[in-house]
Amino acid sequence: MSDLRKEILQKLNNGDFNCEKELTLSIISGKWKVVILWHLGVEGPHRFSELQRLFPKITHKMLTNQLKELIDDGIVHREVFPEVPPRVEYSMTELGMTLLPIIEMMYEWGKQRISDIRNNQAVSE
Repeated sequence: MSDLRKEILQKLNNGDFNCEKELTLSIISGKWKVVILWHLGVEGPHRFSELQRLFPKITHKMLTNQLKELIDDGIVHREVFPEVPPRVEYSMTELGMTLLPIIEMMYEWGKQRISDIRNNQAVSE
């Protein structure tokens, strides 16, 4: 297991990335990945249904795909507990936790930017 999706590993081996930032973006890109990672990193492990409730507009298939890619890339861990019915939890891996400072900076930047935009709109009115 290489802890990278096959398509990313192939791009890496072929020299298709122009810089390291492209690798990072290819791992965290996806409409929901950053917010999934933020919740798992800040709040801790979540079950699938809990994540679905956090994002009412996400489809079951999309959440499944985003989690699968994060698992394949070694960023998220999926644990199945031997219970009846089975309980499955998703959590950040040690590698995934190294992304948390970047994600938190993105959150703070976005929060500040939204505030600035709203303040500028209020002044313009």
